[in-house]
Amino acid sequence: MARLRPWPTVPEDVRHGIFNNRGSFLVLLVQVAFVGAMVGVERTVLPVLAKEQFGLSSALATLSFILAFGLAKSPANFAAGWLADRFGRHRVLVGGWIVGLPVPLMVAFAPSWSWVIVANVLLGIQQGLCWSTTIVMKADVAGAHRRGLAVGLNEFAGYGGAAVLAYLTGVVAAAADLRTAPFLLGEAFAVLGLITAVLFAQETAVFIDEGGVEDQRRASYGPAAFGGISQAGFVSKLVDVTAWGLLPVYFHEHGLSIATVGLLAAAYPASWALLQPFTGAFSDSHGRRRPIVGGMLMQACGLYALVLAGDLTGWLIASVLLGAGTALAYPVLLATAGDIATPKLRASTIGHYRLWRDLGFVGGALFVGYLADTIGTVHTLESLAGLGLLSGLIAFATLPVPIPVRTPEPPGVEDVHA
Repeated sequence: MARLRPWPTVPEDVRHGIFNNRGSFLVLLVQVAFVGAMVGVERTVLPVLAKEQFGLSSALATLSFILAFGLAKSPANFAAGWLADRFGRHRVLVGGWIVGLPVPLMVAFAPSWSWVIVANVLLGIQQGLCWSTTIVMKADVAGAHRRGLAVGLNEFAGYGGAAVLAYLTGVVAAAADLRTAPFLLGEAFAVLGLITAVLFAQETAVFIDEGGVEDQRRASYGPAAFGGISQAGFVSKLVDVTAWGLLPVYFHEHGLSIATVGLLAAAYPASWALLQPFTGAFSDSHGRRRPIVGGMLMQACGLYALVLAGDLTGWLIASVLLGAGTALAYPVLLATAGDIATPKLRASTIGHYRLWRDLGFVGGALFVGYLADTIGTVHTLESLAGLGLLSGLIAFATLPVPIPVRTPEPPGVEDVHA
């Protein structure tokens, strides 16, 4: 059966590049910022809400919402890539927003914790469909020369949105209430995301490119490379689960107010977000292996710094360090998945990588929750630091030695401006 292709043959006058397509690219940045805002709403208040209003005492039970989120998001990532390659990017993006529309209201008015679990299943589907699609759309538009920068900007906007909402929800919860007001704020972003996707986002499959730099990059990767980036992404998600579900409760139990917890909850994704455009661009010209390996090792250092810290200043510095390590590796892992793929299957390959990476939400909710209940938060952080170190060494062994990944371009092209 022939594949369904809703887009036309690639026009000869299509010009790749962020600057050449700055209007469309900006719309996509706004889109992923709204996607990040949806998950940022939960980062400060939901772990505390689970304990204080729903009476969940164990870490494993508290992290059950992340387990549900991960079980839904991982296959949604894979489905998003498959659907985008066959039916178009824009349709998948709009569909994801429709799925996510009821999520904040379900949490705000949930009569029981099971409603929160169901809401996070829908949130996982929405995040998988929307976030995966915005990554692919930016990679389409930017072309091979600026894929790292494009992915870095995407993750900057997405996690920037998450960081802003993590902080704002802490402020709103402290001023109003822990339950309703923060999630009504989230509903506003859900509505805005759907409206902007329908009215302003455009199909990007016409930008699919082949040959040249794409062929050079694919040839440099061995058969173990995909496994190397997948395990690194998985471990990064274990770290994210810890920062999302475990640390807010840990800080709150040490006497910090909910507003201060919001500050710390925002510091990690904020540093992660702000650095990603630079780390993505660095990998375009200096290779992917260095930032990936360095980022995994820095994450390990950040986790151990959280153990050594004992006050607000120390925890803030450690959270920023943890975010910086994630910023080094995270967008570059995605760009590497794009390098490995054939151009017409790029969406599917990125979705496949994000499937394995986001299974870290599932593993994290189970593994991190079990460890925290069994050996305590401090020893859990130490264990994850050791795992991050091992992951960095595996990435070093499986990824190729950095090679030049850019070719000369004629004067006056977008590369001068991007």
